[in-house]
Amino acid sequence: MSGYPLPRLHRRDVIRLRLFLLAGLGACAGNEPEPAVGGGAPVPVTDTLAPAVITDTVVVDSDDPAIWVHPTSPESSFVLGTDKGDTNGGVYVFGLDGRIDRRRSVTPLQRMNNVDVQYDVDIGGDTVDVAVATERLRMALRVFRLPQMTAVDGGGLTVFSGDTSRAPMGVSVYRRPRDGAVFAIVGGKSGPTTGYLAQYRLIPRAGAVTLELVREFGAYSGRKEIEAIAVDDALGYVYYSDEGVGVRKYHADPDSGNIELALFATAGVVEDHEGIAIAPRDSTTGYIILSDQGGGRIHVFPREGAPGAAHQHPTLAIIPVRARETDGLEVTTRSLGPAFPRGMLAMMSNRGAFHFYRWEDVEAAIAKARPR
Repeated sequence: MSGYPLPRLHRRDVIRLRLFLLAGLGACAGNEPEPAVGGGAPVPVTDTLAPAVITDTVVVDSDDPAIWVHPTSPESSFVLGTDKGDTNGGVYVFGLDGRIDRRRSVTPLQRMNNVDVQYDVDIGGDTVDVAVATERLRMALRVFRLPQMTAVDGGGLTVFSGDTSRAPMGVSVYRRPRDGAVFAIVGGKSGPTTGYLAQYRLIPRAGAVTLELVREFGAYSGRKEIEAIAVDDALGYVYYSDEGVGVRKYHADPDSGNIELALFATAGVVEDHEGIAIAPRDSTTGYIILSDQGGGRIHVFPREGAPGAAHQHPTLAIIPVRARETDGLEVTTRSLGPAFPRGMLAMMSNRGAFHFYRWEDVEAAIAKARPR
């Protein structure tokens, strides 16, 4: 062709084009969600879920949220959100109204990716809550005491032996029920086809923590990267997004072996498999929530698996949301006071902000979609 050059498409334009094409090809088997065992496909949800709160924007690029629930005053809970600016990134603290608490936010940091919260962690004889986040350009985990957001990591804990090709992105923290041992499970920008994830035990020291590598595990397709990781402490499983492929499931306890237990969500996702969170209903049941980065929606799977098949996780619901190009998400089903009485779904959105959804609204949408 000659004449005027073709315009360069932005990523959001490519996503819109893909959604248009998928709408026209909706009957194609490759785009259908995995059906519930014995229950058929979920009923399509047409109403888009609207957030109760859209937060202030971060400086560069929002990425991943985590929710800290105050032990005695739930309305004083807050949401942590990362900003992955290379030199002016950070971990921001958002009140439940979406406003940034600049006194507790930690900046500047170097390309923060994911963040997770763990409760009742031993820090040299002192039991505290912590936030653990990946600082990619420094090849480090950052550990902050909550609610003060005071660093207890000596300035950063090196992961992947400093190998910059495996720069840390995803992180989730696991507390082992039988002995209270706490582990950080870390995913990187790249890595081997087996042993992609590194699991570190957090070792308490006087007023601080250090890391001890206990295993490397987990399959990797080699297609994109592994960023989103979620751990179900109570049931003892870790889930992670192998982007463009599906969600993989392993035992979280390093003593339980490295055999892959499941690979699910392999169909029906428009672009990348991204944020993952566990939404308990009780000690053994609930939901696994996955963000569909290109689809502007969440996919919902049974936490307990299918009847008689604990490692089968069929699709229960696909729910459109207002958030766009979502990387990370997090859920709590604990009350956060009058504003979020039954909990919250927090999602990153592409405008540098986070969306807070009332959990009861999410549950209502799941109920409408679940196969009968």
